[in-house]
Amino acid sequence: MNKTTKDELSSNGILRAAINMSNFLLVTDKTKDGTPIGVSPDMAQELADKLNLQLKLIPYTTPGEIADDAENDKWDICNIGAEPQRAEKINFSAAYAEIQATYIVQSNSKINNILDVDKIGNKICVASRTAYGLWLERNIHNAELIQVEGVDSSFDVFVNENLDALAGLRPALIDEVKKISGAKILEGQFMSVQQAIGTSIQNIHSSIYIAEFVEEMKKSGFVQKLIDKHNVNGRLSVAKLA
Repeated sequence: MNKTTKDELSSNGILRAAINMSNFLLVTDKTKDGTPIGVSPDMAQELADKLNLQLKLIPYTTPGEIADDAENDKWDICNIGAEPQRAEKINFSAAYAEIQATYIVQSNSKINNILDVDKIGNKICVASRTAYGLWLERNIHNAELIQVEGVDSSFDVFVNENLDALAGLRPALIDEVKKISGAKILEGQFMSVQQAIGTSIQNIHSSIYIAEFVEEMKKSGFVQKLIDKHNVNGRLSVAKLA
């Protein structure tokens, strides 16, 4: 690390880390005062420790709101899914963890596999501006994409309007499918959300440092230790080395 890296990320000895509170695998709990607890906050803390900086966690309701603030000097690093749209304003490391995304379909559905979903006449419900929602925006060509604000609301719309498929993270869908008689989760995945650490597109030196930090955290077993610590093993996976 050179001095430029630390200067890019902090001007006052504090590292401001934007944390996506809607990702229940990366933020598994919070303290009485609202401080996030989980893999994502712990990754931010480890980076701050290595840079000899104090850490300030900045909770956000959605990852889209974090991306919106990329040019507003509201945070120094962000822990969200790396997506091409977001990468226009954010320099991302390679992923440190990943989460499968798939679909729930109704009990009477003729959809049997993921390839059947993107067909003319089908309606897919998805929480807007999520990493998997952004992926679907780019890759769904025949079905109609119904975008709803908020993960909970996307479930409600899927059920109430009897839509053909609900897109989501597999761990969350495992709980949701129990609420719908006869519904099922499709095997496999249409993508995996690549959870990464990002910083401003202007932070050239620190982007390189963060990328090296993430690879070391995966290689050393630190990310796996956090997954074990926060009891998300089997739902959150360590990403492959870049």
